[in-house]
Amino acid sequence: MALAGCPDSFLHHPYYQDKVEQTPRSQQDPAGPGLPAQSDRLANHQEDDVDLEALVNDMNASLESLYSACSMQSDTVPLLQNGQHARSQPRASGPPRSVQPQVSPRQRVQRSQPVHILAVRRLQEEDQQFRTSSLPAIPNPFPELCGPGSPPVLTPGSLPPSQAAAKQDVKVFSEDGTSKVVEILADMTARDLCQLLVYKSHCVDDNSWTLVEHHPHLGLERCLEDHELVVQVESTMASESKFLFRKNYAKYEFFKNPMNFFPEQMVTWCQQSNGSQTQLLQNFLNSSSCPEIQGFLHVKELGKKSWKKLYVCLRRSGLYCSTKGTSKEPRHLQLLADLEDSNIFSLIAGRKQYNAPTDHGLCIKPNKVRNETKELRLLCAEDEQTRTCWMTAFRLLKYGMLLYQNYRIPQQRKALLSPFSTPVRSVSENSLVAMDFSGQTGRVIENPAEAQSAALEEGHAWRKRSTRMNILGSQSPLHPSTLSTVIHRTQHWFHGRISREESHRIIKQQGLVDGLFLLRDSQSNPKAFVLTLCHHQKIKNFQILPCEDDGQTFFSLDDGNTKFSDLIQLVDFYQLNKGVLPCKLKHHCIRVAL
Repeated sequence: MALAGCPDSFLHHPYYQDKVEQTPRSQQDPAGPGLPAQSDRLANHQEDDVDLEALVNDMNASLESLYSACSMQSDTVPLLQNGQHARSQPRASGPPRSVQPQVSPRQRVQRSQPVHILAVRRLQEEDQQFRTSSLPAIPNPFPELCGPGSPPVLTPGSLPPSQAAAKQDVKVFSEDGTSKVVEILADMTARDLCQLLVYKSHCVDDNSWTLVEHHPHLGLERCLEDHELVVQVESTMASESKFLFRKNYAKYEFFKNPMNFFPEQMVTWCQQSNGSQTQLLQNFLNSSSCPEIQGFLHVKELGKKSWKKLYVCLRRSGLYCSTKGTSKEPRHLQLLADLEDSNIFSLIAGRKQYNAPTDHGLCIKPNKVRNETKELRLLCAEDEQTRTCWMTAFRLLKYGMLLYQNYRIPQQRKALLSPFSTPVRSVSENSLVAMDFSGQTGRVIENPAEAQSAALEEGHAWRKRSTRMNILGSQSPLHPSTLSTVIHRTQHWFHGRISREESHRIIKQQGLVDGLFLLRDSQSNPKAFVLTLCHHQKIKNFQILPCEDDGQTFFSLDDGNTKFSDLIQLVDFYQLNKGVLPCKLKHHCIRVAL
């Protein structure tokens, strides 16, 4: 009996041939003995070898088709509760098989089907994979360690989209040269940034802080409006430009005193005005009205160094100049600048940089201009009041009601606050209560005016006691004369050794409003001081001289008629009393280190 599935080399083995010869002849060759029968047997033997190779090929093809069928049915195989495949024990119908060739009964007895080991292993691995995948999914306890191929159970797409606003770093400089980098949102306005800087620098928020757009290479600067977006303004600035953080008390001075702001000869109206304060505001803020600001200005020709004095007219549509005297006929008006895509700046050093005829220059700069000076429309006024009038009119005609809303927002917030909560002070100072111990028992002073008066009296009494103790020879860390010359240096309104020109520049930068002042050391007299004061948009200087009385040093503004032991007393007095000054001291110039 032949071995099924044996290779040809085994069939030709001598031991196998001996066994075949020992087989009964009736089973080997039914035709009988003889040479022909032996040759037929050899021929059949060769045919058996050929059929064996064909049978192996057919079985390989059948097993490959069986593997493909199992793979196609893997998705529809039902699962039991234990996660294994549901298979029937008596398999009634198997997967489709290829049709086997017809073989003789002798071939079926001698040979069985060969086993394709590689295909069976692949089927076993596939079955093991099906069993593993049928188990329930376990969430990954460390989703941050997952790769892209195996994300956690909660994918980023299943969560609501985050609306994170874009942020940007902005560098802001102060008057003393210090700077601070602040991270702001893309929609932050100039007012919001000023309030943030006030909070970070521990200043008192009196709604007079502003953000200044400074261009040192062009010699220009302007105060940003409260509603302007800081990021949007910074996108139009050159790399040399920067933001400054400073005071500006004259930002909304027009709304506080509109009657005395514009000279009558500079303003004309398209309709009759009754001259009241309300009517004046409505004419500027109402978009249907057509106010005109007119007057003579020095105009620098584009691309040239020469200046011409022309009659200029400012309207809502733009800035025009007359080509024929003071005529405002349409055929004589020529457009100088547009208000829509431009901003108005003040010249820092117009005489030195642009050969301006006066120091009161202004400039209309298009937003697209960064470093080019050829497209700048440079103008120059005769005095500071005229320049302030033109710049304010430009802002009113461009922004209108939006500018008035910027002015009203701090006023409305201030009205909502209690008078006891402003100005904002430290927690320890707010927890103090004014007391009166003049009687037998102490009492709480509830009247704010009486409490303030008591505080002033206590301060004056403390100074008198300290002076008397020093005269009597008590141990004091400071001599009276040394104390009076040092105590004022801690105040914000004292600016030390600065020149006359520098003090005027600081006053102009922080707004030419009545009562704006600062104190500085005198350059002509080392023992004296100077009070620099603004009144009616003009800057005046008053010398504070020392004087002696009974061995004590005092300071006076009126040649010794009113004496003060130190400069703090002097400033406190003139903040409450006008005295020999043209107006009371109202606002002090301050420099804050960021």
